[in-house]
Amino acid sequence: MNKLDGIDTLLIDLDDTIFDFGKAEGIAVRAAFAESGVEPSDDLLWDYSVINRGIWKELERGEITREVLLVERFRRLYEKRGIDKDPSVVARLYPEKLSKGHYWLPGAREAVIELSKRYDIYIASNGTYWIQYGRIKTSDLESFVKGVFISQEMGADKPSPLYFDECFKRMGRDRKRCAMVGDSLTSDILGGKNAGLVTVWVNTNGLEPDPSIVPDITVGKLGDILTLTDNG
Repeated sequence: MNKLDGIDTLLIDLDDTIFDFGKAEGIAVRAAFAESGVEPSDDLLWDYSVINRGIWKELERGEITREVLLVERFRRLYEKRGIDKDPSVVARLYPEKLSKGHYWLPGAREAVIELSKRYDIYIASNGTYWIQYGRIKTSDLESFVKGVFISQEMGADKPSPLYFDECFKRMGRDRKRCAMVGDSLTSDILGGKNAGLVTVWVNTNGLEPDPSIVPDITVGKLGDILTLTDNG
């Protein structure tokens, strides 16, 4: 039996599942550093990326608040690099630039269009409300989805069960008929499993599995879900 049998609703993560966040981040953070008077060298951007990934994991574990995170990641970077500048300046510039564009992952737009013919789709994304909506609004993504759930407006972040409880409160759907689809094992898959959902891991980067977080289904890209079901 296919684990998507009986599923009629998909909660789909946004970044690195539909949109190429790495590309958007690189463009925006380079511009923000340059405007704030810091040379955006490749090694600086590498250090920022490592620090940023780590601090978002802290948020998922409830060890830091979103408000603190937004500046703290740059403070840690400047401390590591010995940069004597106010991190709040680049922290203000970066989200402004990030909110102004979107970049679809290869084949993702076509996949969303086809999946929307078979399922009711809702976007389920961690992030700052105005940034994520700014990026979505520059695309036609909303034409193919029933709703968008950004963690900042939901009062909790994935993988918290509170986030998913609020999603289902707003959707009015049976969670037994819903699957969580995303690229993050710790956010999307663990969160979906804890919420009692079928989980689909979109492993676009070919990451090694984690034996402690086992998805129900693993695919290499979003469009591969279309080969798993004959809904509709």
